[in-house]
Amino acid sequence: MKLSVLRYLVAFADAKSFSRAAEQCHVSQPALSVAIQNLEAELGVTLIERVAGHVALTEMGYQVVAQARRVLEEARRVELVAQRGKDPLKGEFRLGVIHTIGPYLLPGLISAMRGTAPDMSLYIEESMTALLADYLRFGTVDAAIIALPFDIPGIESRALYDEAFQVVVPKGHPWAKRKHIHPEEVRGNDVLVLKAGNCFREQVLDACPDISHAEGSLHQGHSIETIRCMVASGYGISVLPGGALSSPYQSDLVKAIPFEEPVPARRIALAWRRNHSRPQALDAIVAAVSSLQDPSYRLLV
Repeated sequence: MKLSVLRYLVAFADAKSFSRAAEQCHVSQPALSVAIQNLEAELGVTLIERVAGHVALTEMGYQVVAQARRVLEEARRVELVAQRGKDPLKGEFRLGVIHTIGPYLLPGLISAMRGTAPDMSLYIEESMTALLADYLRFGTVDAAIIALPFDIPGIESRALYDEAFQVVVPKGHPWAKRKHIHPEEVRGNDVLVLKAGNCFREQVLDACPDISHAEGSLHQGHSIETIRCMVASGYGISVLPGGALSSPYQSDLVKAIPFEEPVPARRIALAWRRNHSRPQALDAIVAAVSSLQDPSYRLLV
C-alpha cells in the first residue's frame, strides 16, 4: 500500500470525480482509477461504487478514507520533522523553565527570539527543578533554564547570567528608607519564604542563614507573587530575585532594598542533554538572552 494511492483515494473523496481527482493529483485519470482498483483488490473490499453515470464512496470507502486522512497527516508530520532536521532553527523547541524564572525572563526572551530564530516556536514547560531534570533526561524538553548548581549525569549547562537578591518590605516598614540591608539582619518570625521543595527557598536560606534559625515557624507561600502580596499586606518581609522586582513588576505597596556587598545572588544557566541534536537552537537561545537589557540580570554571555 503506497501513500500516493491513499492520496488518490482522498482526492476522489473530496472531488467526487475521477477526472477532477486526477487533475488535483497531476496524474492521468486511467492511472488514478487503476491505482484505486488495485487498492480495492489488495484490501479485498469495494471502496467506490461504480454505476453507469454515477460514482460514489461505499460505507467501507468512507471508513478507509477517514483512516487514510490520518495516515497522510502523520506522514506529513514525519516530513516536517525531517525538515526541522535540515534547518534546526525551524519548528518547535521545547524549553523548560523553573517557576521563579519563567514569568520574569520569558517575555523578554521570547521577544528576543524573534530576532535570533524567527521560525522557531518555543513550547514552554514551567516546572520545579527536580521535574525538569527528569524531563531533560527523558527528552520531554529539549533544554531548560535552571539555577546552578545542576549536576545531572549526561546533562551539560552554560551559565547565562547572575541575578541578585533583594529584601522586600511593606510600605511604611522601618527599613523602607534604608539604602542597604546586611544578610544577617534578615531574621525573625516575620520572614516569608517559598514552601519546601523550591530551589529558590534553599538559595535564600543559604544567603541568609539566620532565617532558618529564627524562633517559631516561617511563613510560607507557594509562589513569588503570593509572597509579594503577603508582604504588601503587611504579613512580613521577604527576599526575592531581582528579575521579579524589575520595572513591570514594581508596586508602590512594596519596597525593594539591595543587600550590602557581597550581594547574595543566584547563577542562571541553560541546560541540555549531551550531544544535543540542535546545537544551533541552543546558540539562538543564548544569543537571545545576551541581547536582554534588563539591569536585574548581570549577563555572562
